[in-house]
Amino acid sequence: MYINALLQTAAAPEGSLLMTFLPFVLIFVIFYFFIIRPQNKKQKDTERMISALKKGDKVVTIGGIHGVVSSTKEQTVIVKVDDDTKIEFSRSAVASVVTDKPVKEEKADKKLKTKPAVEEKTTENTESSSEKEETK
Repeated sequence: MYINALLQTAAAPEGSLLMTFLPFVLIFVIFYFFIIRPQNKKQKDTERMISALKKGDKVVTIGGIHGVVSSTKEQTVIVKVDDDTKIEFSRSAVASVVTDKPVKEEKADKKLKTKPAVEEKTTENTESSSEKEETK
């Protein structure tokens, strides 16, 4: 009798089979959209950037070396680091191509203009506190 009760609870209807696999399917979909798909996009963008390298591009390597591409080969690029220094790197060692954007400089200038105003307030506070100390 005890065995019959176990067999009845072990046999589940098909509806619960769907409910069993539904969380796994949802987890896979979440992983696909939040991890796998963005990673594939980034990899394709990097491959496009590496294949589009040309003479005169400013680059940064994965080791942090900044320079200008002086020539390209099939598998490597030669980066001019200084006036007399050229280093040959594998194309996959290029981390990014640097582009000069003046828009960021304007934003940095605006931030610098706001910082002195904050400093003036702090100097006024220190002056008033020093005046208070003198009056004591």
